[in-house]
Amino acid sequence: MRLLIDECLSEDLAKLARERGHLEASHVRWIGKGGAKDWELMPVILEDDWTFVTKNSIDFRGPANAPGGSGEYVDIDLHAGLICLNGPVGMDLDMQVELFEVALDDLDTQSDLVNQVLEITLSSEIDADIRIVRYALPAEGRPVTTEES
Repeated sequence: MRLLIDECLSEDLAKLARERGHLEASHVRWIGKGGAKDWELMPVILEDDWTFVTKNSIDFRGPANAPGGSGEYVDIDLHAGLICLNGPVGMDLDMQVELFEVALDDLDTQSDLVNQVLEITLSSEIDADIRIVRYALPAEGRPVTTEES
């Protein structure tokens, strides 16, 4: 799986992915696309078969209550997958790493993300519940799997 980390996330996540066996993992800056607009990234993501990892979930999958209704993936019929890391505003590096490790653990058990979104959500720092949800995008209206840790 080719993971491309959005520039809103640390380059350390790409390094972590490589350490975990995703040797083709990269970061938006590493491929010369730092500063690119979301819509400018989409052709690269699609043509190079990247599974995109972002914390700007709404920009790519649309609102949480209507994924696929808007966002950069709205008209995409076939894609390698989208991983959304959702946490409180100002997510620090430790939280990024924690959520991404949960995503990588999930991928270890279910690696196929074609036309799916994997959302890893920390609802609040206080309760520390991490929610894992997979669903089809283009939307089919139901989660593929849901899990809480």
